[in-house]
Amino acid sequence: MFDLKGKIAIVTGGASGIGLATVRAFLEKGAKVVFADYNEEAGRKVEKDLKDTYADVVFENVDVSDEKSVEKLVSGTVERFGRLDIMVNNAGVGILKASHELSDEEYKRVISINQDGVFYGCKYAIQEMLKTGGGAIVNTASILGSVGEPGAMAYNASKGAVNLMTKSLAVEYGDRGIRVNAVAPAYVETGMVNKEALGDFYDSLVARHPIGRLGRPEEIAHAIVFLCENEFVTGTTVLVDGGYTAK
Repeated sequence: MFDLKGKIAIVTGGASGIGLATVRAFLEKGAKVVFADYNEEAGRKVEKDLKDTYADVVFENVDVSDEKSVEKLVSGTVERFGRLDIMVNNAGVGILKASHELSDEEYKRVISINQDGVFYGCKYAIQEMLKTGGGAIVNTASILGSVGEPGAMAYNASKGAVNLMTKSLAVEYGDRGIRVNAVAPAYVETGMVNKEALGDFYDSLVARHPIGRLGRPEEIAHAIVFLCENEFVTGTTVLVDGGYTAK
């Protein structure tokens, strides 16, 4: 099995939500973690808090839509720790808006972060993993990469792309020791998705999940850990969706 103790991991979008839960899960498993986020203030605070318990955790302020920024993140991690074993491309954004009213700028922002950001993360992680005999990549997709959602066309497109990028890379690099998988959450309880923030809309979201509640970030992180540990899993997208797509 893929023992995480001493492994070197990068997590993008790691200052909150699923990303932060994944950072914590990796650290608890004994990995050394570099986490990146666009929100520098939040990232610095998380780094300070985590360092009270874990020595091997580093924050980097990164814009995943900027290829050079991602390249620097990966190269800097390798310079610091000597290699890269795990890459979690988790950073993402969404916009809810009628598709015929969506501006070119809004559409491209979603694609540049959710799709291009995953490409850059995979590209530079693979370059390093080829040097050391392999590694594990996990991309955060979504149920909305498999089913449509009114007003979320750009997000649907970006997450659908993540699913097929994952499969393509798994086929291309599987014989060189690099496994590439994705995790596809349904709606997850976070700072922005909760009863207080969404009111009655929150109840309608809960009703879409046969399990009767939204997901928790830790539950998605647990699936990511599994995909890193199990060396016979590649090219798959694991739905962690409370039954959302079973209907």
